[in-house]
Amino acid sequence: MSALIFHHYPTSPFSEKIRLMLGYKHLPWKSVVIPSIAPKPDLVALTGGYRKTPVLQIGADIYCDTALISDVLEHLQPLPSLYPEPSKGMARTLAQWADSTLFWTAMGYNMQPKGVAQMFDHMPPGTAQAFMEDRQAMRKGMQRLHPGDATGAYKSYLRRLSDMLDSGAFLLGDVPCITDFAVYHPLWFTRTRTSVLADIFNITPAVLEWMDRMHAIGHGVFEKFSAADAIAVAAASVPAPLHDDIFQDEHGIALGSRVHVTSESFGPEPTEGELVAATRMHYTLRRTDARAGTVHVHFPRIGFVLKAVTAE
Repeated sequence: MSALIFHHYPTSPFSEKIRLMLGYKHLPWKSVVIPSIAPKPDLVALTGGYRKTPVLQIGADIYCDTALISDVLEHLQPLPSLYPEPSKGMARTLAQWADSTLFWTAMGYNMQPKGVAQMFDHMPPGTAQAFMEDRQAMRKGMQRLHPGDATGAYKSYLRRLSDMLDSGAFLLGDVPCITDFAVYHPLWFTRTRTSVLADIFNITPAVLEWMDRMHAIGHGVFEKFSAADAIAVAAASVPAPLHDDIFQDEHGIALGSRVHVTSESFGPEPTEGELVAATRMHYTLRRTDARAGTVHVHFPRIGFVLKAVTAE
């Protein structure tokens, strides 16, 4: 197996979700730290436009979005499973809720003035403003929850999560699953990056104890790696062969068409390329970059929009 190259930055909550999965599955990885805001020229050389964090690279295959990255890790290392039977459908559905509704609720709570002040304390002047402007551009007009609304919803969700822990050490039983990793990362951000607001967890001690168990999983074995070296790996590699079952047509767009893929909500930057696979679960685009060479960029179907590129 080619090395797992993980493009992330330390304070990214979605990156923490995957870092813990890598630790849970005992998969060694190479760490490429990327900027938290645009521009991200080295990352975009690989993805073709997509700039959200994190991204997983295996040779010349580039995997975007943590839902897809989770599936890739499961394929590479099936045990311990992220999707144990018989509740894998429930686990996936709850994880999607956590990555969307719970995440944005937590961020609405975290981004009140005290939280923002702590996040950017001791940073150069203008950092907070640049970060906020960057995220505003990525939201594409999404409405952000007012801290008051977010606080009430966050408390309700924490109580529901506490109830789920009544019958096991983890949310759906005695071992972690995809739900645990997806629920953990927005709560981790509150506890670590906006700790002045972490007293919200005092109402649910069972959730705090579960968070300690998740934290104890750790990030596994990794080593630092440079963006230049990651691009060189891509340039020296060829994408992995595609499976036979590569086409499930839902759009009337043929394989080989020029297309672009865009997030349906957060992160408007499109990736353009040749559609070489549209499976039941994901899209694959072939594209060529001057530095990275020919790569396959993979996206999950859920949460992303596929459109044909029309001639001007």
